[in-house]
Amino acid sequence: MEFNRNNRTNEELIEMYKALVLPRQIEEKMLIYLRQGKISKWFSGYGQEAISVGCAMALDYDEYIMTMHRNLGVFTTRGIPLVRLFSQFQGKANGFTQGRDRSFHFGSKEHHIVGMISHLGPQLGIADGIALSEKLNGTGKAALAFTGDGGASEGDFHEALNVASVWDLPVIFVVENNQWGLSTPSNEQFRCKQFIDKGIGYGMETMQVDGNNLLEVVDAVAEIKKRIKDRQRPFLLECVTFRVRGHEEASGTNYYPQGLVDKWTPKDPVQNFESYLIENDVLTPENCNSIKKGFTDQITRDFEIANQEPIIESSTEKELTDLYLQSEMKNIEVSPIKNEMRFIDAIADALDIALKHHPDLIYMGQDIADYGGVFKATDGLAAKYSKDRVRNTPLCESAIVGAALGLSIKGQKSMMEMQFSDFATCGFNQIVNNLAKIHWRWGQNADVVLRMPTGANVGAGPFHSQSTESWFFHTPGLKIVYPSTPEDAKGLLLSAFQDPNPVMFFEHKFLYRSLSGLVPEGYYTTEIGKARQVCKGTDISIITYGLGVQWAEQIMSDNLDISFDIVDLRTLAPLDFESVTNSVKRTGRVIILHEDTLTGGIGAELSARISSELFEFLDAPIERCASLDTPVPFASVLEKEFLAIKRLNETVQRLLEY
Repeated sequence: MEFNRNNRTNEELIEMYKALVLPRQIEEKMLIYLRQGKISKWFSGYGQEAISVGCAMALDYDEYIMTMHRNLGVFTTRGIPLVRLFSQFQGKANGFTQGRDRSFHFGSKEHHIVGMISHLGPQLGIADGIALSEKLNGTGKAALAFTGDGGASEGDFHEALNVASVWDLPVIFVVENNQWGLSTPSNEQFRCKQFIDKGIGYGMETMQVDGNNLLEVVDAVAEIKKRIKDRQRPFLLECVTFRVRGHEEASGTNYYPQGLVDKWTPKDPVQNFESYLIENDVLTPENCNSIKKGFTDQITRDFEIANQEPIIESSTEKELTDLYLQSEMKNIEVSPIKNEMRFIDAIADALDIALKHHPDLIYMGQDIADYGGVFKATDGLAAKYSKDRVRNTPLCESAIVGAALGLSIKGQKSMMEMQFSDFATCGFNQIVNNLAKIHWRWGQNADVVLRMPTGANVGAGPFHSQSTESWFFHTPGLKIVYPSTPEDAKGLLLSAFQDPNPVMFFEHKFLYRSLSGLVPEGYYTTEIGKARQVCKGTDISIITYGLGVQWAEQIMSDNLDISFDIVDLRTLAPLDFESVTNSVKRTGRVIILHEDTLTGGIGAELSARISSELFEFLDAPIERCASLDTPVPFASVLEKEFLAIKRLNETVQRLLEY
């Protein structure tokens, strides 16, 4: 292995050696502690240290790095205290996730690191968002994201590289090509000769280096950074290396062909760099042994400090409280001046006001710029606020949700429009595993709003009409808002932007142009987490939301002899169960009405809670009125049969007759 010192001083080379040796020394100790049962799992970066250390050394300290399983060297090079790192490995309170996640599944804003989730690919989209923030703010900084030869098979790899290329983002995608994805060799992962070939399809410049050569990695990243600073654009860097140990220690390497490890052993990055320094009189063997012993002593001491920390304590209150970033929400008073507006116009008005009120807000979605969105809610906003802030996106839902999170990590507000809520399936992983969990895991909030045009009754068939809110209702950490009036649509959307947590904002497409109402002028907010009492009654409670509110009002006008108590939930998570409780106590008879299908819908959870907590106030069984357990049909006659409104009157009569 040849090393080019490029005028580096001996002192600089020694510091690089120390940075390279430290993660190796940590790993050797962790393997001992693993066998002793002092840690529960270990993902080995043995033999790949030069990539992590080299990338981290070449970047500025305040440039973000998105890490993976084998990037211990990033954490150590960035100076994370070893005691905290070992506390993390042991699930102690001093760790970065307070025992809620393991090993390298964490981030640190202080050290500008965003740790992985087990799904691997989503890290790349986050890097896009961080790089977008750097570009828009003219910092000259880059973001760097790691992936492996296995992880690069995921769709997130394609989406993130495509978005970065289309938007000319200053992001470095580093592929650690270590020849294996768990037990699957590279020839079963991809057919191209090398990863740099993939860059051609994205119109992206690439570079390939020996990932075991520390100086080559540092020089490559430094050169890429220089090129990015001259002209912002993404790069694909392939670092060729080998995974010496198993995917994780328990999996072993019995599936390796005989002699493969022996073939790569002479290419060990630590041993080769050490030999180079000794041969060139930079260090002596005694110097090297002294450095290693010093690290071993420090690791042993710091691990024991972490080991002596008490077993973590928690409480139900703390676990629930930490789902969201707690912040004081300022309710802005409603103007007495009101104007008649359609539902869609109230949404558009809120977007306009939000972009003005939050100058750092970035709004992303398909066809939202010049075209104005498929529902025209964003018409004129790109011309008014620029295409930098109102950005058309490729059809890359996962990467764009990830980019929204990346913007939030950089301290900016972001919104993404799902063209139809049905398409959220393409970004589902990012929503439920990144946006929803990141604050609870390591204290990083996701200041992201997802607009979700939703619902049926418009003849759009099974892929543009689904009620998708219950998919996310099950996932802790998301806020789910679903207004039913133009006034609430505007006030709740402005509140969603004010809230520093991930908010899924559902807008029923049928209401866009069919419903009008008086809407206050200017900027105001409507409290998230508080239901609206539509009317009070004594005979039947209808608990509903969205289009269901109009259905409830319709059934009330058709049955003037019945005293209805109608509660518009408005916010599904967090749920205002107090308003539900008060309604049930007033009537003793309950219908839970929603457009979503019956089985597994939000009505099932409401019914269970009412039965459990309010059984003594019920005079009849709880009724659920929902749509059929089928996909949403296209033909109008079939859609009418499908929708819950078809069965609402029958449900009311059955409940009264009980």
